[in-house]
Parts: sequence; C-alpha cells; structure tokens
Amino acid sequence: MADIAAANREALDRLCRARPAWTAVRSGREALGLEGRTLLHAGPPIEWARMCWPMRGAVKAAALFEGWARTADEAEALAASGDIAFAPCHSRGAVGPMAGVISPGTPLLVVEDAVNRTTASSFIADGPWGHQLRFGAHGPETLNGLRWIRDAVAPALSAVLEREGPIDLAALMAQAFTMGDEMHMRNAAATGLLARRLAAPLVAAVPDAARLEPIMRLVTRDNDQFFLAWSMCAAKAAARSIEGLEASTVVCTMARNGVEFGIRVAGLGEPWFTAPASVVEGVYFPGSAAGDANLDTGDSAIMETYGLGGLAMASSPAVQKIVGAKSWEDALATTRDMGEICVGRNPLFPIAVLGGEGTPTGIDIRRVVKTSIVPKITTAIAHRAAPRMIGAGIATAPMAPFVAALRAFAERYGAARA
Repeated sequence: MADIAAANREALDRLCRARPAWTAVRSGREALGLEGRTLLHAGPPIEWARMCWPMRGAVKAAALFEGWARTADEAEALAASGDIAFAPCHSRGAVGPMAGVISPGTPLLVVEDAVNRTTASSFIADGPWGHQLRFGAHGPETLNGLRWIRDAVAPALSAVLEREGPIDLAALMAQAFTMGDEMHMRNAAATGLLARRLAAPLVAAVPDAARLEPIMRLVTRDNDQFFLAWSMCAAKAAARSIEGLEASTVVCTMARNGVEFGIRVAGLGEPWFTAPASVVEGVYFPGSAAGDANLDTGDSAIMETYGLGGLAMASSPAVQKIVGAKSWEDALATTRDMGEICVGRNPLFPIAVLGGEGTPTGIDIRRVVKTSIVPKITTAIAHRAAPRMIGAGIATAPMAPFVAALRAFAERYGAARA
C-alpha cells in the first residue's frame, strides 16, 4: 500500500538537501542531446499553431540562429510545415524563461546537484540589449546578440569554470536570500554576488580589453535579473530529484507557455495537467496597460516549485514593490497561505519576519484542493504582440490542473489513499 506521508517526507528531504553547483557551459546538442531540427520551448506541450506571439517569435529567432531559414518569413513557414520538432524544456531537464526556446546550438549553463545526482540547464541571459528572444524578438539585433553569446560570452564563462572549478549556487542563493532576493523577480543581490565571483577570473580568461568590456557590462551593468538563469537551473536540478517519486503528491513541475499553465506531480511521472494560463495582475511600465499583456508565460515558475519566488514574498520588501503587492502585510499573508499548501519548509532559506522559518516548500496537490489555495507566482509580463517586457506582477495558478492531478492520483493509488 502506498505510503503518501513517507513519500512526501522524502520529497521534502530531497528538495531541502539539494546543493546545486554551476559546473559547465555546453551547447544544447552537447548538454541535452538535441539533434536535427528540434526546439525546446517553455511550458507544457504545445504545437506551433497554438503558440502565443512571443513564443512564435522566439521560434523564428532560433530557426534563424541555427541557419535553418534565411528570413523570418522562411522561419515561420518552416515551423508551420511540421519540419521542426517541438518539446517542452522540462522534458529534457531544462528550463526556459518567458517564451524561452532552446535549439541545438544554444549555449547552456549546466548545473549539477551532486547530493541528489541531478542536472539542469538553461540558456545564458540574452540581454541587456532591448530585444530578447525570450520576449519574441527575432530581428538583427537579437540574432547578433545570440551569436555574441555563443562566440564570446560562452567561451569566456567556460574558461572561468575551467580555472576556478564549480560555483556553489546553493550557498550563493542562500546569501542573496538574506539580502532581499526572492530569486524570481528580484535577483539583484545574487547577480552582484555572481559578478564578484566572475570578475577577476574573467579578466584572466579574456586578456583583450575590447572583448572583455562588453562581457563585463553584461554581467554587471543594468541587468539585475542576470542571475535568474542560474537560479532557475538550481531550482530545476533540485526539483528533478523528486520526479517519479512513487506515491508522492508533491508538485515537481509548474510551467506556462503563454496559452496554458501546467503541472506535473512527483508520483505521477510524465503526464501534464493543464488549464488556460492566467492573466497576470501587476504593475505596468509607462505606456503599457493590461490590454497589451500576454497571458502568464515561462518556466520560471520552477522557482515557486522549489519554494522561492511568490512563496517567499515575505522575505523581500523590494519585490513587493516590483510586482505590485498591495502591502507588506499582503505579502506576508501570501507566504503564510503558501505554507498551508506545502509539506514543509526549507531551512536553507530562513524568513526573518517569520522567526527564521524556512520558505514553504513542496506544493502538495491534496492541500491545494482541500484548502482552495493555489500557488502565487511572481513574474514578468510580456507584450502579447511586440518583443518586450511591459511590467511585472503576480500570477495566480488555476485550480483545475491540481484537481485533475488529484483525480489521476486517486485512480492510480486508490481514492482512499488520495
């Protein structure tokens, strides 16, 4: 007979003991085994015909970057023809922020958790120039930036790791958390700490000042969210440790593709449970409004899956302003609510205002359905028809996937156990 309580204790232990470290930079071909015309996308499975505008733009950028097409029109025709195979990033142990797409030639961060023996990957932040693949940009500026990441930034970062060895992301994130980062929509402290670790080795690895300066600007200037790719990789490596954990009702994946929101559950394996993606409630940049916004998008909800982001809002006064929380009391109440739907807390990330309790960790589908409390996700907001970010806010996960997952769990393990 399935012991759900024991399985969930094991899930919490694996999440809390995870100690991810950044170990390498490799291409999608090397790290994930991507071959031919294969693209990985953010969120649950989706075909080209149903993709939102930002994701279609990202697909076109990837096709142009790979040389599969010469123009945006050719790239669109190729995608529509069925000659490109699409799969979720999560299906290969990867994550893509916003409308993120990974191709065989994409340079990827490789993160390993030696404790749980898992790995995860994501692409290096494609900014801070204005037009980023993750928001659907696919023009010359975007393509030049992607090539520069491949040809200059990735080799430099790889050289740093060869000189310095793995970088302990768990320790870095724990320190940044005490400095006000909730690790999803605020990564300013973590970005600064990473820049400090990289600065001197980069100078040694890139002796040409003309080549070094733009790399240092990418790492250090006007790019406070630079660390998000690392934090997402770390969270994914941790969450992979519970994938396939028999009898566990803990969520191992939450993701959005701009059309649907989906979850996977540790004890249910590969199946996705989906519902329409949410409208993000938030703060818009001047000149933008709710009518311009795409629905909730991206794999960055892996941060909440790991117990950070929206689950840890009480720890970050700065993020409360970024995402438009009504008040500090509201943020505190949100974190307390999230504690009601989680199996435990992670001592690696203590919340001072809650007496040092760790962040709520291990979202339990049974508790979500029983309490009618759903996860809150801090997130950026993408324009629905232009390649840019237009604000930030809080997305409320739909209830339907949790209900469907609980029904599937009951069918597999027995209604009495669920």
